Amino acid sequence: MKTGTRYSQEVRERAVRMLFEHQNEYNSQWAATDSIAKKIGCTAETLRKWVRRAETDQGLRNGLTTNERDKLKQLERENRELRRANEILRKASAYFAQAELDRRQK
Repeated sequence: MKTGTRYSQEVRERAVRMLFEHQNEYNSQWAATDSIAKKIGCTAETLRKWVRRAETDQGLRNGLTTNERDKLKQLERENRELRRANEILRKASAYFAQAELDRRQK
C-alpha cells in the first residue's frame, strides 16, 4: 500500500476542474473520477475526496468549508491550551494556599 504521496495544490485544483468539466461525458461521476485519477496518477478515492471538498467549498454540498474547518481546528487548539493553562494555575493556587495555611500554623 502506498503511503502519503503529497500532491501540490495546483495539481489538486486542476484535477477537480478537469472532473467538473468532463463529468458529463461519462455515465457517472465515479466513472469520470476513476478515469481522470488514472490520468493524473492518484487513486480514484483521493480525487473523490478532493471533489467533495471543492463541492463543499463552493456551496454545492452541505458541511464545513475548508476555511471553517481550519478555524475550528485553531479554536480547538486554543481551547486545549487554555484548559491546560487553567489546570496549571488551579494546581499552583492550591499548592500556595496550602503552603500559606501550613506557615500560619507554625
